[in-house]
Amino acid sequence: MADEATPGAFWRGLRVLAVDGTCWDVADTEANQAAFGRPGSGRGSKRSAFVQVRMAALVEVGSHAVLDAELAGCRTDEVTLVGRLPRSCTAGQLVLADREFLGVPLWRAFTDSGADLLWRVPANRVLPVNKLLRDGSRLSTIHAATDPAKRDPVQVRVVAYQLKGCGKDAAGSDYRLVTTLLDPRRYAARQLAALYHERWEIESVFAEIMTFQPGARVVLSSKTPDGVLQQICAHLLIHHSLRELMLRTAATRQLDPDRISFTETLRSARRSVTVTPGGFSP
Repeated sequence: MADEATPGAFWRGLRVLAVDGTCWDVADTEANQAAFGRPGSGRGSKRSAFVQVRMAALVEVGSHAVLDAELAGCRTDEVTLVGRLPRSCTAGQLVLADREFLGVPLWRAFTDSGADLLWRVPANRVLPVNKLLRDGSRLSTIHAATDPAKRDPVQVRVVAYQLKGCGKDAAGSDYRLVTTLLDPRRYAARQLAALYHERWEIESVFAEIMTFQPGARVVLSSKTPDGVLQQICAHLLIHHSLRELMLRTAATRQLDPDRISFTETLRSARRSVTVTPGGFSP
């Protein structure tokens, strides 16, 4: 949705995207439970109060537009769903992801699309130092769990840094990132570390779609699986329309789309539908 003139949409000529997953609460019916399941719980009956649908999304960071999404029952893990999203990736993009997604099969699925990656590393992951680079980053390799002999490595660049005053440790929290961007002159480690925080924009996108649009703590009302999927797709389409409207509005004043209020845009759209029908068509 964004172009190179959109603030925050591109970095070093690469369109910045993010992937992550979340869950929708849906009506507790036998049909929905059979189709989607419900997560376990450590309380009472050992099961969650609501049936849930898992969603994985590919989001354009600069515009908050959802470019692709996958839906399944809550027993389908996020890695599986995210593994279907490289179909919407291509060269010229930089995909950000959190640490639970780091694995060679998923990594290769995205790089095979031509996209570049910047993903966080789990704290317990051991990464060998193959070569130290001038900016303090280093070259390393990762291996698939199905490659115990380590005969088919994937080369990555490791960026390690610390955020002070974050989390439980007042002294600071250690972070490691791995990336396909191997050139330290063109892609400095400090700049990659600063860029990575943009991954959290996808959490704002989920809040817009799942909290602000339907209303806080609202459970999707459809009692059938087909109806549930239709409701979710409707919310995604409405969000896409609102975000396109916000992007166009921001462009008229050369503003970052983040400066436009999503909730005010949503209220305006609702008024245009209820007061002057046809003023805003989803």
